[in-house]
Amino acid sequence: MKLEERLIRSVKMRAGNVILRSDLASLGSASQLSEALRALQRRGLLVRIGTGIYAKTRVSSITGAVVPAGSLESLSQEALQRLGVTVSASSAAAAYNDGGTTQIPGKLVVNTGKRRIQRKIAVGGRRLVYENDYTRAATSAGRSLR
Repeated sequence: MKLEERLIRSVKMRAGNVILRSDLASLGSASQLSEALRALQRRGLLVRIGTGIYAKTRVSSITGAVVPAGSLESLSQEALQRLGVTVSASSAAAAYNDGGTTQIPGKLVVNTGKRRIQRKIAVGGRRLVYENDYTRAATSAGRSLR
């Protein structure tokens, strides 16, 4: 059985919509896996949302195009959870949820606590943005972030 066929079976059997490259590492060598994942992307079975992070796809009922099987919010939350990163609501989202402001946050921002993270996750042209307690402390103390 070809590696591509084994990957298809493995992806279909997995719960959730996020597939990590590390989940599939035991199926073949790094170069074989890269080529097989590229082939699945060309066929429209997977879409890459970050380095080593792939999402399952579905066919849109409106346009008939292949789209990720979730939104940026759901896929990024699942990916970060699978990577072991704990996140909470951003300061803007927390202020809106507490009734402190009527401004709806325009982009998806998550707070990573004391953890610094640089991983890029993007779905459909939208990108996840991170904030942490270090940037909050610097801005609340009146210091510039530059």
